[in-house]
Amino acid sequence: MVRVQSKVAALDPVWQRICDEARQAVIDEPLLGGVMHNNLLHHASFERALGFRFAQKLSSNEISEQILREIADEAYTDDPSIGEAARTDLVAVHDRDPACHRFLQPVMYFKGYQAVQAYRVGHWLWKRGRADMASLVQMRVSEMFGVDIHPAARIGKGIMIDHAHSIVIGETAVVGDNVSMLHSVTLGGTGKEDGDRHPKIGDGVLIGAGAKVLGNIHVGANSRIAAGSVVLQDVPCCKTVAGVPARIVGEAGCAQPALSMDHRIDD
Repeated sequence: MVRVQSKVAALDPVWQRICDEARQAVIDEPLLGGVMHNNLLHHASFERALGFRFAQKLSSNEISEQILREIADEAYTDDPSIGEAARTDLVAVHDRDPACHRFLQPVMYFKGYQAVQAYRVGHWLWKRGRADMASLVQMRVSEMFGVDIHPAARIGKGIMIDHAHSIVIGETAVVGDNVSMLHSVTLGGTGKEDGDRHPKIGDGVLIGAGAKVLGNIHVGANSRIAAGSVVLQDVPCCKTVAGVPARIVGEAGCAQPALSMDHRIDD
């Protein structure tokens, strides 16, 4: 057993760390033994555990846990990049959220992380022409987590959505790598127009709580959007915008705002 575990650690240190933390959690709180074994320790890989969690959280009287489990397992097997993104997202949350002290926490307790991983399965369905099933996944994610991400939206890796309540990301939105956003962020349209109508968010962008970015506009890489702002026009790279409507109020303040998570605006 030790030999097998050492091989797993060498091949997938993220999954090994999650399992180690789950075992420690059972020692610290024995009443969680069943929870940790069912969700994590019972499974042979991170992908299998994520598929189980996806099915367990999103199943309902309308669609069974078994069907959702089969969909998730097929997605993770068919597209290994989904599992890679899940690991990158996990490290991002751990590094950027001061409330996150273990890899275990986002997987088990953080709805932002779980919602993004469920979106990734829905996006896989959408890309394969299974629009109705993808839409059902979107609906269940919205109902369970309060996060509404259209399955056609394109979202990079290293994503951290803190608290995540009332997040809305529209159909033609694009979110780059290493983006951080807080609760009540909307990446939406400006009316009833069809076609490409949602924002394009560059790599490394930090979006504050309650910010609304509307229309087919571009937010440049490594920029910051202050909390409560309404962004209606393009934002250059490495700038800070604030206000209603948002205006440039200064530089971004650092090379990678999404990693520093510094929302303060200097006078």
